[in-house]
This record gives sequence, structure tokens and C-alpha cells, in this order.
Amino acid sequence: MDLTFSPEEEAFRAEVRSFIEEHLPPHLKGRIRRDLGTKEDYLSWHRKLYNKGWVAPNWPKQYGGTGWTVPQRYIFNEECARAETPPILPFGVSMVAPVIYTFGNDAQKKKFLPRILSGEDWWCQGYSEPGAGSDLANLKTRAVREGDHYIVNGQKTWTTLAQFADWIFCLVRTDPNVKPQEGITFLLIDMKSPGITVKPIIVLDGVREVNEVFFDDVRVPVENRVGEENQGWTYAKFLLLHERSGIAGVARSKKAIERLREIATAEQVDGTPLLETDEFSRKVAEVEIDLTALEFTELRTLAAESKGKPPGPESSILKIKGTEIQQRITELTLEAVGYYAYPDPHAFGENEYPVGPENAVGAAGVYFNMRKASIYGGSNEIQRNIIAKAVLGL
Repeated sequence: MDLTFSPEEEAFRAEVRSFIEEHLPPHLKGRIRRDLGTKEDYLSWHRKLYNKGWVAPNWPKQYGGTGWTVPQRYIFNEECARAETPPILPFGVSMVAPVIYTFGNDAQKKKFLPRILSGEDWWCQGYSEPGAGSDLANLKTRAVREGDHYIVNGQKTWTTLAQFADWIFCLVRTDPNVKPQEGITFLLIDMKSPGITVKPIIVLDGVREVNEVFFDDVRVPVENRVGEENQGWTYAKFLLLHERSGIAGVARSKKAIERLREIATAEQVDGTPLLETDEFSRKVAEVEIDLTALEFTELRTLAAESKGKPPGPESSILKIKGTEIQQRITELTLEAVGYYAYPDPHAFGENEYPVGPENAVGAAGVYFNMRKASIYGGSNEIQRNIIAKAVLGL
């Protein structure tokens, strides 16, 4: 595969880099890597990209996409990772929007897509439930139709950033008397609806990133149903393919390895930089090789998508290898900073740090948080089953 960029593509890279340098506030550079950040941290960068017309590179152009080529999308992601910009949250732009513009009706496209694009609506995902995570078809949240509304009762869990959300896209059970996959419906629910309660789950790194969401007789207009009743499993699988492709995070892993190299160069072992020791340099080289292989796989997937082919089982490969690589990088970073990786930087004041180098701050928190990467979006064990069935025919 030829990774040599044309003069026009290099000019595009220069344009992207110049835009980021001019518009990214200094306090946001690397902020989300160090801690969760605020709602405004995410939205301020989202708005800047929206005003430029760059917030949804993967969307069809008629709905507000950029119309970029595969190399341009690749370059854009690389430059955003290099500059450590806040990520564009996937729940609206990358997950529910493709479902809406692919399966939704004209009224839904007109109502929801512009507000997702502008950042006016913040979305969260209502998939996982207690007892229905990797086995998503086992979900129990029930929706019963009464006239022009569905009455929703149940619980969702591990709902990322639901405390900020305006809307939630939900899988609900509308027919309990058929095969589990055949009785699920895809609903768009206003988080301000009476009967919705959001409760925090404090995770291992000490922050509120995920939540439980409870539905108690929540009335949802039938017009907020995407597609046909009891066909939600089809739309859910479509969404998950897009989610898993995005989880790979190749560009940001490349930046993380660059940062790891800087840390390991600064750390000394008997006067020798840690990066120059045989054992540690071998570990870094191994993860770099795997990341290069993953990068080529991602490029092939992007090239296929640009020709109109939807993501397939290769998205499961991207998800497995991408999250494994992310975890290995955080493990090596923790190893590099050693005992300076204080596990709870939130215990310190805003301008106070534990004893040790600044690059150690937050390393343990990132490590702890990244443990979940191999679970969300469908656990890696489930992804291996998908590959075995779709690719190997087992």
C-alpha cells in the first residue's frame, strides 16, 4: 500500500495543522488525555470544527459531511491526534447519526441531524443493561405502545456522560414473545422526559464518566422510533459496526507511543535511558509493529467504505487489536513512570502534584480507565466469535 501523499494532500495537511494551531485553546491541548474534561471542553472544540465545516468527515456530503477522500480523512485524524485536540464524542456524530440518515425518515433527518452537527444536542447510548452487556439481545427494558406513545420502563447502565446528555438512543423490547433479536426497537428519547433518573457510577480512576439511567413510565412519541417496530436489532448491529471501527484509535495510539518514548528517554536506569534498555525497547518495538499492522488494516477499511462498502467483520478486528494496543501502551507508560504513578491525582489541588515528574500525573488513572476498552463496544471475546462466524464460517 502506497502511503506517499500527493502535493495536494500535503497542502491539505498544512491547512489542517494551521487551523488547529490557530483555533485550539492552549488549555485544551492534551486535556482529555489527562482527565475527563468538562462538557464545555468537548463542545468548544466541536463548535470550532462545525463552523469550519469539518466536524463530520464520515457523513455523506448532502447531510453536512466534508466530502473528503480517504487520505484526507486519514490526515485529519493524524493532525488532531498530533495536536492532542479533544475528541469529537462519537455518540451523536459517529453512532446515532449514521443510523438516522440511513434508516430514519425525512422528518427525523431534518430534526436531528442539524442539531447533532452543530453540537446543540449531546447524545448518549442506551444499550447495556444489568445482565445484558455483551449479551445485548437479552435486554429487558420494555416499551409498550399506547396510542401515539411508547411507555418505557427499565434500566440502562455504563451510560457514558449521560449526566450531560440531551438525548439518548435506546434499544427497548417491544415484543417479549419472539426470538430475542426479533423483538427489539430503536427509540430516540429526550433525556428531559419525566420519569428519567440518572445516577452516577464512580469508576476506578475516581471520576464520573459512566452512569445508570432509569426509566419509570417514560412516554416516548412513536415518531421517535427509527425504522420499523421490532427491527431495532438490525439498526443496532449497523451502529456497532461504526462504533467498533472508531474504537481502534490508531492516530491517537501513535501519539501515545510518541509520548511514551519521551517519558522512557527521560527515565534513567543506572544512568541509561529506560528506552535504551534491551527489555523495555523490545516491548516498545513490539507494540509499534502491531500498531503499524493495525494502521494498514484501518486504511483498507476506510478505502472500502469510500467505495460504498459498509464496515464488516474487519471492524471487529480493528476493535480487538486497537484496544489491546491502547492497553499495552498505558501499561508501558505506567512501567516507565514507576512509583511516581500516584493512583489518584484528583486528591491533589489544581496546582499541586505528587512528588515526581509531571508526565507521571494521571498515568495511573489512564491505565485504570483503559481496562474497560476491551469490554465496551462489544467485548473482545464476542468480537472473536463474530470473526469466527463471519470470516471463518464456524
